[in-house]
Amino acid sequence: MKILVIDDEVRTAQMLADQLCEAGHEARALSSGEAAIEAIEQEPFDVVFTDLKMAPVDGLAVLEAVKRLSPETEVVLMTAYGSVETAVPAMKQGAYDYLGKPFGLDEAALLLDRIGEKRRLRRENAALRQELRSTDRFAEMVGTSAALAKVKELVAKVSQSDSTVLVLGESGVGKELVARMIHRQSRRAGRAFAVVHAAALPDTLLESELFGYERGAFTGAQGRKPGRLEEAQGGTLFLDEIGEISAAFQVKLLRFLQDKSFLRLGGSQVITVDARVIAATNRDIEAEVRAGKFREDLYYRLSVFPITVPPLRERRTDIAHLARHILVRLGYNRPASGGLLELLADYDWPGNVRELENVLERAMIMASGEELGYQHIQLPEPVLARGTGTGVRGQGSGQGQSSLSEMEEQMLRDALSKAGGNKAKAARLLGITRRMLYTKLAKYGMAEESEEVTE
Repeated sequence: MKILVIDDEVRTAQMLADQLCEAGHEARALSSGEAAIEAIEQEPFDVVFTDLKMAPVDGLAVLEAVKRLSPETEVVLMTAYGSVETAVPAMKQGAYDYLGKPFGLDEAALLLDRIGEKRRLRRENAALRQELRSTDRFAEMVGTSAALAKVKELVAKVSQSDSTVLVLGESGVGKELVARMIHRQSRRAGRAFAVVHAAALPDTLLESELFGYERGAFTGAQGRKPGRLEEAQGGTLFLDEIGEISAAFQVKLLRFLQDKSFLRLGGSQVITVDARVIAATNRDIEAEVRAGKFREDLYYRLSVFPITVPPLRERRTDIAHLARHILVRLGYNRPASGGLLELLADYDWPGNVRELENVLERAMIMASGEELGYQHIQLPEPVLARGTGTGVRGQGSGQGQSSLSEMEEQMLRDALSKAGGNKAKAARLLGITRRMLYTKLAKYGMAEESEEVTE
């Protein structure tokens, strides 16, 4: 843990800091409350040991500043006047505990063990809350097809191990859902599930997002920031769109996979984490390896246990089940007509589950509380004609949206609107890379319609 020790007796502060460093912590000593508050303003600490009797800024003032600036930092007060009278007001203000001077390193170590356990439970609870928030969106794969049953069988088998998994499949098939299912069924289920979308970030940002950074590592790095790997300690790291990373970053990722250790950006301390890695890509990664665009050694590290998620056109019997599930999740509680479900199953869904979700969400908006009908569904004209027995769209269907190109343009506009103009988010909603999004925007003369909104 990262610890700050404050005592106006310089030698005392430095001796405790040295002992904590020898015990495996990262500790720093300061000799005044003013210097301590300034340090806390600049960078985060896990624990602060502060002397109570200091002037002019005493330990209670340091405690107040810590709780204001970094609420999750634990504070331990050190005092030669240790008594209930001094401890009670400190505990009320948020101190974790206090130590009466003189005290041994074993007493401090015991407190740090308790603090470490508290922090671990806090991380686990946060991970569980996040997982609960994702339950509706990432529940289970819906359907009864043989192709889907095979995926579920593979998920059940690999969940019992810590092997690295490579999830393959087209955009929108539910690769993140498969990764979450593996995590949820594994021994790591109570720990964090950290997600990194590799295609959404350039190399420098991807490195800082994954590995974290130290203060001063780059312009704007005001303090230390742990990366997603540290967040995934004991849990699972999901690397989405792994086929998009550059050759230079492939080397850094391979180095981590080999020994599960890394350096923060701008740092010199080797950090080791116990995190299971699940990667995903919509690319033909073997073809990328043959073409020399993806490192063969990295591919073999990632694909210890590959799982291919089939597209919807290869499991048409699941589409009706999936549509009902999505409609219920969106708040539509009426039964969907058999004819409408047959119509949905008659389409190839190039955008897979993500496209089906978008079409159904738009249909509900168009229906405005009415019963869903053909006229609310936006699909290519030939598909609708097969469903309705006519080549003419129903009233309210949005005439002029019949061609595939017009439908694609509308999907682009809908995604940009839903993402608030953020092109990276719009690309993720559509299940395509940002590069492909820019190409399509240029195709329809939409590239300059809205400025890029950064995350």
